[in-house]
Formats: sequence, C-alpha cells, structure tokens
Amino acid sequence: MRVPVAPRRRLAAALTISAAALAASVVTVPAAYAAGNGRGAAARQQAYRQAVKAHGGQPTATHTPDDGDLADMQAAYSLERSAPAATVSAEALIAGRAAAAALPTFGGAWAEQTNKTYNANPPDYTDPFWSNIGSGFGIVAGRTTALTTTLAGSWLAGTADGGVWRSTDQGATWSPVFDSQSSLSIGALAVAPDGSVWVGTGEANTSQDSYAGTGIYRSTDDGQTWTAVTSADGSNPIVSRTVFRIAFDGGAALAATNDGLWRYSGGSWTEVFTNAPATDPTPYYDNQITDVAVNPVDPSKVVTVVGWRGPLTADSNNGFAVSTDGGQTFNRITPSGDIDATDIGRTTFAYSADGSRLYAVIESPAAEAAGKESVLQGIFVSANGDPAGPWTKIADEAKLAASGSALAVGSGYGVGVQAWYNQDLAVDPANPNHVYAGLEEVFESSDGGATWDTASPYWNYGLACNPNCPNVTHPDQHAMMIADSKIVIGNDGGVYSRPLTDTGYGDWSDLNATLHNLQYYYAQAGNDPAGGTAIWGGLQDNGTALVDPNRAQMVEPAGGDGFDVIVDPANANRMVGEYTDLTMYSSTDGGHTFNSFVSPSCIAQETVGETPRKDCDPGARFVAPFVADQANVNTWVAGGQYVWVSTIGWKTKCLTKGGCTWAKVFNTGAGNAVTALSAANGTIWAAWVGGGGNPGPAFSSGIATNAGGKWHQVSTAGLPNRFIAGITVDKANPNHAIAVFNGYSRRWIPGGGSGHVFETVDGGKSWTDISGNLPDLPGDALVMAAGNRLVLATDSGVFTALDGAGTGTSWSTLGTGLPNESVNDIEPGPDGSSVYAATHGRGVWSITP
Repeated sequence: MRVPVAPRRRLAAALTISAAALAASVVTVPAAYAAGNGRGAAARQQAYRQAVKAHGGQPTATHTPDDGDLADMQAAYSLERSAPAATVSAEALIAGRAAAAALPTFGGAWAEQTNKTYNANPPDYTDPFWSNIGSGFGIVAGRTTALTTTLAGSWLAGTADGGVWRSTDQGATWSPVFDSQSSLSIGALAVAPDGSVWVGTGEANTSQDSYAGTGIYRSTDDGQTWTAVTSADGSNPIVSRTVFRIAFDGGAALAATNDGLWRYSGGSWTEVFTNAPATDPTPYYDNQITDVAVNPVDPSKVVTVVGWRGPLTADSNNGFAVSTDGGQTFNRITPSGDIDATDIGRTTFAYSADGSRLYAVIESPAAEAAGKESVLQGIFVSANGDPAGPWTKIADEAKLAASGSALAVGSGYGVGVQAWYNQDLAVDPANPNHVYAGLEEVFESSDGGATWDTASPYWNYGLACNPNCPNVTHPDQHAMMIADSKIVIGNDGGVYSRPLTDTGYGDWSDLNATLHNLQYYYAQAGNDPAGGTAIWGGLQDNGTALVDPNRAQMVEPAGGDGFDVIVDPANANRMVGEYTDLTMYSSTDGGHTFNSFVSPSCIAQETVGETPRKDCDPGARFVAPFVADQANVNTWVAGGQYVWVSTIGWKTKCLTKGGCTWAKVFNTGAGNAVTALSAANGTIWAAWVGGGGNPGPAFSSGIATNAGGKWHQVSTAGLPNRFIAGITVDKANPNHAIAVFNGYSRRWIPGGGSGHVFETVDGGKSWTDISGNLPDLPGDALVMAAGNRLVLATDSGVFTALDGAGTGTSWSTLGTGLPNESVNDIEPGPDGSSVYAATHGRGVWSITP
C-alpha cells in the first residue's frame, strides 16, 4: 500500500536583511480582508475554500482544506514516494531502516529544540488575519490518532507520525515509548483480554500526510517495549497497510485496515473479509475496512464496514457485514431503518457496555463527490444492538449545528465537512444513553441522541459567548476513550479530557504540556535580537510556530496550516511564512503583524482578499517552495508553474492595483510545478514535477537553471525517474549542485532507477551518483555544510558524508538520539556551524556536524 512522503523543497538560504521595515510596503486592506478582523482564522479559511473552488478545485482536506480532488489528496504526500508507480510496499521502509542501522555513526547527540509547551493563542500576537486571537485555542500538540488505557492504569496516546506516548498520571506528563520501531505512524491502540497492548502502525485517516505502517506490534509490559505480531512463518501481511481499528473476540485479534479485515489466531494472520473484486482496477479505494466492533456481551457477534470515502464507482461494494462465529466468516447485510445503505462511506461504530445499543457515525460518499459543505450522512443508533437495525438517525448536520456548533449551516464549512477524515465515538460504560461523538467538533448526548450539546466547538468565532467563552480544545477529532471517570479525546491539537459528569461547553483539561509530537514541514533558525537562537517553522494544522529562546513557551503567531519559511539568520524577527498554495506572509516584528499581500499565486491572492492578477501563477502546489538567495537576502525565489524572483526582500508585494514586484523568469510548462529551489549569487536551480505528480505515463520530472547566464533545462540522463525533493547549489560555484530524489529504487518501484543523491560540477551537463553506501530510503533535503560536509535528511533520519566531488562517497548516520523519524527538512543554523532538522512528528532537533 502507499507509503506517503512529505512535500519538500530546497536547501536553504543564508539571509541578511536591511532595516527596511514592513511599513514601507503597507497597503490598504480590502474589505474582504478587513472583515476578518478579530476572527482571522475563520475569514482566511472561508476565503481559501472559495479561492480553491474558483480555480477549479474541491477543498476537502484536513483543518486547512487541500487543493484538489481525491487523487490529489494523496498525491501531495504519498505519490512523491511511490511515483512513477501507484504504490510501494512498506517492506521498502523496513529494509531501508535495517540498512541504516548498520551504518557507522558520526558526531555527537541531537538536541531537541521544541520541548517547550506550544501556545496556539498567545495574547500578544494579534494580527487581524493570521493570528488565532479570539479562537479559544490553548496549549496544543500534534495530531493524536488513537487512545487506550492499560490494565495497569497507564494512558497511551498514538500519534500521526510521532509514535506512542505513555502517561502514568492521566496525561499530566507523557514519555515516548515507541521510538525505536520502523514506523512511528500510528493508526490504532487496543488492550487484549490478557492485558497486552496492541498498536497498529499506519495512520488510517486518508489525509495528505497519513503514512502507511509496517505492521502491528504487541507489548506485555504496559507499553514500554514492543514486538511485531507476525505469522508463525515469519510473514507480516499487515505491512504496508494503515490500521483503523484493532478489536478482540476472545482469543483472536481483528484488524480493520485500508486493505481488508485481518484476523490473528493460532499464531497466524488471515484475511477474513475483503471487498475488492478480483479484477478491481482500484483496490486501494474499494477495500477500506474502516471499523470493526465486537459485541461486548457476545464476542461471537462482530460487525465491520467497508467505507471508502468516495466517490463510489460501479464496482464499489461499501456497506456492512456481520459475523456470528467470532470474526472467522462474514456475511453482508443491508441495514434497515434510516441509514441509506447505498451511500455508506467511512463509518465508526461504538457499542454500549451492555450491548443494548450500537451507535454509528457514517460519512456520505455522495455528498463528498458533490462537494457539499457537509459529507455527514448522520449519526445513527440501533436501539437493540443489532447491526441489521432498525437504525434511527439521531443527528445530522442541521441538528448538530443547532447544538452550539461554531460551523453554521450554509457557511460552506458545515458540521461533518471532514467526516471522511475526523470521526470517533465513545459510550459511557455506566449509561448506554450517554454518548460522545467526534467530527470536527465534540458533541455529547445524555439521552441517546434525542438532544445534543457541542462540548467543544471548532473555535469561539461567531459564538454568542465570545469574548468570554471557555477555551475550546482543537478541531478535527480522531480518538476517544473513557478512563478514570473522564472522557479523553485526541485531535489535531493533541489530547484533552474532562469529567464524565460535565455537560455543555467547556471545562476541558489541556494535556499537551509534554506531548512533543509536532508535525513540521520546514524550519529555519536565526539570531534572536534579545539573545539566543530563534526557530520558525510550518506545521500541519498548527500554523507557523516560533521557538523564542527568551519566552517560556513556543508560540503560534500565524494559524492554519504552516509550510515553508524564510528566516533572517542575523535577525529572526524578520521572517516569511506560508499558508496553502504559496500564500506567503512576511513580518519584520517577529510575527506580531504581517504583510499578507506578497504572493504571485492566483489562489493566494484571492485568499487574502485580492482579485487575482491576470499574470498570477495558476500552478503552485499545495505546499510550494520559496527561498532567499544565499548571498543576497533581498532576492527571493518562489515556485509554482513559474519560477518567480523578487529583488526587494521584505518590501515584496503583489497586488491587483498596487503593482507586483515578482518577475517570471522561467516557465516549467502547463501542468508542471516546482518542487524544490536553491539560489546563490543570482544563480537559481529549480526542480519540477509534471502530471500533477501522479503515477503512470503522465509522471515526469526535471531540473532547470540559469547557471551560465541563460535559463535552460539541464540533462537528466542517468538520473532516476522519481520525484525530486531537494536541490542545493554551492554558494561558491554556481555550476556545482546536488539533487535529492524521493522514493525508492527500482527494487521497489519498477522504472524508478536507483540512487538518491546526484551531483553535477558542470552546470547539469552530467551527473554523478554519490549515494554510495546510503540505505535505500526517500531523500528529502540536503545541506552543504562547512568543511565539504554533506548533511542529508531522509524519511529515516539524517546521514552525513564528506563531499568528494563524486568520488568514493561514504555515508554515516549523523548523531545519536534522534527518533526513528521522517525528517522533512534540514537547514543550516545562523552561524553555519550547526544544522536544524524538521521532523514530521517529533518537532525540531539540532546538531553540530
């Protein structure tokens, strides 16, 4: 199955910016932008959705919507690794990490830089459009996807790409317990009848950055150590899958995955239910088993569901199936009552403890395909506990919206807009009528669904209580458990709890102070004017973060999704951040205020309230690259379909009527988009991808440069036919560049070629494979450090070698103590002696090579 990859860009820039302030480029704020004053998050999200639709896309992703259809949803992250193939086995990752473990180690220990609490709503950051001021957010962490409590009373939290965390004090403090495993992407946690803890790797939320896993693991010491659960013959059929749920029917385990329902009994795995026809052209989409639930009173009775999010095709067979023999065999059923059996997408089940009730949250593929503001078919209950029903609808978009939700009907972003991504359910074991449901928000009913309260709204914008509302948790719910008389939830902002006796809105305890699982895309460091080193970086659903050495907390000056950054190494108050589709914003006061009218992207201009210019860029990727020239910080380079250059740094602007300082310098071609950039002394290198990054005949990639004085495509003879994740130009020699390739070799991807790091010393006329003894792992970015030392970020840590200009390159693992984690970006520190690694699940780390 798919093993996704992070979108990447270049290697970094060395910045020195003049004292020219943002005031020099202040512009009149359009009415649409000003309307966001005091609730910028809501304004920018709505503006973004409208912009994407206006330009032919369908925004349907995580908290910040993605930029296209269902294929694009996966392409942004997963197909970067698998292209030109459609998929790649996770056996490739296992083999690569085993090879990495055999390498020698060079250097000392990595130091974690993001181990402070992270405040998503700092009171002194009040930009009217980009800040979260007034949202009600508090201390946050990264995406939490699974929760369970052990027989010993410990709490375990599974995270999107940060592994498993353990707490022995009900979430007050957390410690990572899964760091040495081959995958830190977590989909499910469960406790077996014998007290052992099981974890399913591979996050099953079908979002653009959901990594596949490497199997299911088991712990017999309260989650402190783990062993892979393999068949007696050593095979591991759960490898490459994502896991929605693990359940137990007596002595057997059942795993609902994105490729069938699997049963572990007698020491072996067996696929006991599959949906995909033998000739199915798209089995990945048609065999998603999104849940499995065992009747707590009679474990021989099991219900499961096929629930691909849609759109449904002629050969789709979504729906329910039941077993009466402990999950050994299943028969399809047609549920009776209010459920539309022809429109069943992703589904989550929850039994009451006495088996008298079975609840279900069901997504509507038809609504997803139609682009409706909600894709929720409804929340349902079978009052007799029978999966066949009759089922009664107890909630839909309108009913939940009227319960105190912050997502109004008709807003374009309604309750259940992401029901394919965020779903969970929990039933109070002492009361079958007391139920919690998670979508984007948290809902609670004490009367079996007759009435509902919004226990935690999306945010406080638009609520009657504002500005005196209690804190919300965070949007996008993924996990729930009831433990120690509390409801505990996991979402895109971490873990929260409150007593079961609480009702209505509020009183949530934030449990994220030591849960350090932030999902960075990029990060850069610069000198803080008050002393020390500050770090800026873009995060999944948690904005652009600032680690200020002079503050007790990390802060989030700009909300939403955050991606690329530029930081002035001499003064970290000067930075550039990114929202979606190359929506750039710049600041010269450390993020207290931003100039939003910066980007040449069409969608970006519309997002910030401008009418897109006729010469705007139509082809920027959802995560698009930009850099500053290593020798001239006033020269910025950005990439969409075109390569763009602005030579006035923080005075850069792009307005419909106020002029645009960006110049188009190269056209990669219609349907192509820049994936990586590097610039030094006016020489620019740009890597690009064609065919939308999708596999098959449409896939193409290339490299262009103006080295030698004129823009041209360079020869790619001998280079792999894979996604180019990074490009780095030597500051001292414009003809010397290194390209970094994502994906795996032809052993795993037919036609993909071999090698990950290639070097040219003649301006791209010829290339030399300097991969040497590198393990076969996706490469992400590379730094040319001092002393001819190369530092390479991959999806399994960081490696280093001396650059021998193509001769005898020998690589070592760089440093010790870095979690077994995907490193999406690597950047030089402000003094050039250290490097900073941005991981997509464990924050930012630094080391001096």
